[in-house]
Amino acid sequence: MHTDLTIRLQNRRNNGLYRRRLTLESSQGVHVSIAGRKYISFCSNDYLGLASHPELIEAVCEGATRYGVGSAASHLILGHHAAHHRLEEALASFTGFPRALLFSSGYMANIGIITALVGHGDAVFTDKLNHASLNDAALLSRAKLIRYPHLNMAVLEQRLASSQAKRKLIITDSVFSMDGDIAPVVELLTLCEKYDGLLLLDDAHGFGVLGQQGRGIVSHFNISSPRIIYMATLGKAAGVFGAFVAGQEELIETLIQYARSYIYTTATPPLLSHTVLKSLALIQQEEWRRKKLIQLIMKLKRDLKSFRWKLLLSYTPIQPVIIGESSKALRISNTLQEQGILIPAIRPPTVPQGTARLRISLSASHNEEDIKKLVNVLCKLQ
Repeated sequence: MHTDLTIRLQNRRNNGLYRRRLTLESSQGVHVSIAGRKYISFCSNDYLGLASHPELIEAVCEGATRYGVGSAASHLILGHHAAHHRLEEALASFTGFPRALLFSSGYMANIGIITALVGHGDAVFTDKLNHASLNDAALLSRAKLIRYPHLNMAVLEQRLASSQAKRKLIITDSVFSMDGDIAPVVELLTLCEKYDGLLLLDDAHGFGVLGQQGRGIVSHFNISSPRIIYMATLGKAAGVFGAFVAGQEELIETLIQYARSYIYTTATPPLLSHTVLKSLALIQQEEWRRKKLIQLIMKLKRDLKSFRWKLLLSYTPIQPVIIGESSKALRISNTLQEQGILIPAIRPPTVPQGTARLRISLSASHNEEDIKKLVNVLCKLQ
């Protein structure tokens, strides 16, 4: 067995797909320390620059003093603290849904939602560029998995129309994590209404960034429907940890009763929920963070307009530069690191073959000098 594993790992190295971890010695931010050296980071999903915010650090300490460190039980035994409950109510109000339910991570939330709602005889329709957690959940559900080309509503409608499934569930990233583009949510909802389906929106990269006061993709498109199941994470723009699902009363009660990734796991530490409450307040109050982020996005796009490598059409903090070959993307990423700039090389199977890329991730904590240095180095490498 170990010989097989060795061969498998060597094949990954030979194909330029081997991954190695970097070990941070500093707090998360746009200026970080690794092995005693300082870097400008374009790696994290800390879009609003809240991960190391002093008020969140203070809230963590306050939460630990009030609630202790661990929850010590699952939500359905004795792990559901007052902080969890207050945060669920605040998240429901913030996103405009009747109720919300906390999960330990976005991956666990997607697994819980999909496996609780569909099974044999049902069908799940998924965009080909959806996050792995959505696809894995669909496979675990044992429903029929039907994929459609990225953002292709015509093909999706054909597949919905021809499906004889008892229950139809469309699942999609709202902001695609490797391309940075936005799903056509209005059209997706229209198809759900036409073909009597449900719509799961994974807003991991939109929550806190899109919509009025950062309320997410539903606010961005100004839509409302009982067919929408809304999932977002709390470890990206919110700067903390965890995830939540928001939707109708019946949906949340169903997940509490049937979502195995909710039922059979220890609740997250209540001090984190206490901290997210402070994060929500900052997201709502400090509009300057989103405004600055938009300015930085537009500056980067302008500065790379004549770039030889293709910059994808994204107006979100995720700005992918398509390199093509995995080995070349990795080589450029390593060269950037030597120059004091951290940008990950994203390679298959995370992205399709031939589309290896540099995934530039912007934060409100970046400044124009950071962008200028990045552009200068990239231009020398092309």
